[in-house]
Amino acid sequence: MSGMDAGSTRRAVLQGAAALATGLPATGLPATGLPAMGLPARAEGTGMLTRTIPSSGESLPVIGLGTWLGFDVGEGEAERERLGAVVRILLDGGGRVIDSSPMYGRAEGVVGDLLAGSGARPRAFLATKVWTSGRAAGLAQMRQSFARLRTDRVDLMQIHNLVDWRTHLPALRAWKQEGRIRYLGISHYTESAFDAVEAVLRAERLDFLQINYALDDRAAEARLLPLAAERGVAVLVNRPFGGGGLLRRLKDRPLPDYAAALGCGSWAEILLKFVLSHPAVTCAIPGTGRPEHMAANLRAATGPLPDADLRRRMAEI
Repeated sequence: MSGMDAGSTRRAVLQGAAALATGLPATGLPATGLPAMGLPARAEGTGMLTRTIPSSGESLPVIGLGTWLGFDVGEGEAERERLGAVVRILLDGGGRVIDSSPMYGRAEGVVGDLLAGSGARPRAFLATKVWTSGRAAGLAQMRQSFARLRTDRVDLMQIHNLVDWRTHLPALRAWKQEGRIRYLGISHYTESAFDAVEAVLRAERLDFLQINYALDDRAAEARLLPLAAERGVAVLVNRPFGGGGLLRRLKDRPLPDYAAALGCGSWAEILLKFVLSHPAVTCAIPGTGRPEHMAANLRAATGPLPDADLRRRMAEI
């Protein structure tokens, strides 16, 4: 990684994160407002921005796909064709991450069917979760997820909402050692749980944290995002549009004067660029079941990102 060791990389990311949080200039911040090692690279052939998973050095495209609600559908041909187009647009556009959970109804099975039917499983970075109590129940649920996803290996297994995390974490470590999963992590989506999330991040070695972060939901900036960078933990951002109210409020307003400079043609792209411009964020996973929204989300992963000054302006929307 350009001759920098892991400690130097974390220091650079933390320095940039502190500057973004405080609005103060930081030594080593280029014009983008990101530390040099926090700058995304470009996926070859797609222009898609990528960031590095700290625990492995693997590059990951910065926009993925969440499957909550949108992929909880039946067997209808029209529904399956529409969702197949969503997955195809993601993968053909350079994205990889598809995130699901047993609590998302039929979503895991739909994802598994679509990837198996198209032969696209090798191109996807599959993430799901364990969401139950007890060791035996956790193991059974993870095996069920593998079956629904039609795979013998999951890229990322997360303990959903920290449910019985002390019981599940040893099982995840064992499965990672056996090669059944490649990465392990925890997830949550509410600010009220941030103290508990922080405690686990400080106590355990994890590969990933999935957390809520958006222009109108910035609490993770205070402690969790800097701590993830310090601990070498990749960050998946769920709910990058907040609860959806901000998009509804903005949809009829003209785009701001900086939209063209960022290459943004919609408010959704602007909100995603804000999230991606934080150097601790590895990948945002907005949920959608609509091909046109997937295409718009991918556009946020190309072109320039906001610098620190622009982030301050954006926060005043």
